This record gives sequence, structure tokens and C-alpha cells, in this order.
Amino acid sequence: MIDTNQKIIDKNIIEIAKVAYKLPGVVVLHDLRDWSVAWMSPRGLEELGVTLEEITSLASGEYYYRYFNPEDAKDYAPKILSLMERNIADEICTCFQQVRFGINAPWKWHMASTMVFARDESGKPLLAITIAFPIDTMHHMTFKAERLLEENNFLRNNIQLFSSLSKRECEILKLLAMGASSIETAEKLFISIGTVDTHRKNIKKKLNTNSYFELCQFARAFNLI
Repeated sequence: MIDTNQKIIDKNIIEIAKVAYKLPGVVVLHDLRDWSVAWMSPRGLEELGVTLEEITSLASGEYYYRYFNPEDAKDYAPKILSLMERNIADEICTCFQQVRFGINAPWKWHMASTMVFARDESGKPLLAITIAFPIDTMHHMTFKAERLLEENNFLRNNIQLFSSLSKRECEILKLLAMGASSIETAEKLFISIGTVDTHRKNIKKKLNTNSYFELCQFARAFNLI
């Protein structure tokens, strides 16, 4: 006997299947009881080279391991989980994802939007819908997405180092990244050149780098410039 939740899922699959083939992107329905794929549009199945039976038989962990880059998933996965927990009608989470169409295939950028698609009788999210659109590799958004991913990874890996800086050191790092000399920094902050040089030395020690490029990376990643 089919339970009530499965009836709700089956009903919604039938409804989206009627229109999904007309959409320019890939449509995926996730069963939120275990985050497995409940249904995928023919466009997506064709790109992945699998059948609907094969994709729906995968455990969620295996599905994400096969097709998604775990590095950028660290950024968007918590946002999607938070969206489901808030369970607000019509709220959407949009993110960039790197997807591959096979274990050894290259990563390809997609822009995906996710929202709650169906709820159980108690109002708890039961199905999530994601519509993903490929981004042309020559499109400027691809380069922007890669840069954002790089900055996010840098931020996660270096947040403890950056947190060790004082407010004054952050001010001096900002001016350093903007190309200000020790003299210009001293004049702007009304401190001595020797104090500026001492702060710069401490900043490099705390951030464990003498590279101007890496110092600028810190300033950009932590929104100083």
C-alpha cells in the first residue's frame, strides 16, 4: 500500500513532467526524506547518460559524489538546507554549481535555483525542485563564478589568520592593498612611519606571508577593498 507522502510525491512528479520538457534547463526533484533524486527531466538524464531508474536508485551521497564538485558545494549546500528548514512559501536559493557528466568528465558551470516544491500533510517540506541552466564556457559569468569560488575557498582556509588582526592592522592592510606607501598611510592615519612599518611587519607575520599579491587576496576576500 502506497503511503500518503509517496502519493503526494507521485502526484507532483506527474504535474512537473507535463511541462519540464519545454524548459531550457534541467529539472530535478529531490525527496527531502533522504535527499535522493525522486525525478529528473529527460534533458538531465540525457546529459548524464543515465536512465530515470538508475538515477533514482542512487543514494544521495553517491549522487553528489558522482556529479557535483564538493568544493563549491561547501558554499551552497548549507544555504539550501537552511532554505528547507525555514520552509517559507516561494523562497528561492540561487547558486552556481560545477557539474560533471561522468566521473572523469570536466566540470561545467551551471546556475541553479532551488525551492520547496511539495509539502506533506503537516506542512513539512517533502519535495525540493531545482532548475539548473548551463553557463556557456565563453560567457563572462563562468569566469566570475570561478573567481567567487576561489575567494570563498581562500576565505574559509584563512579566516583564523585574518581574525588575528587588530582593527588598526586591518586599516593598514586595506591601505597597503590599495597601493598606499608607508608615508601616505602614516599621514592618513595620523601615526608615525615607524608605527606603520611595525604594523606592516606584524600583519605579514600574522598572515604568514610576505607576498603583496597574497596580502591583496586577504584584503579582497575579507571585504577590506
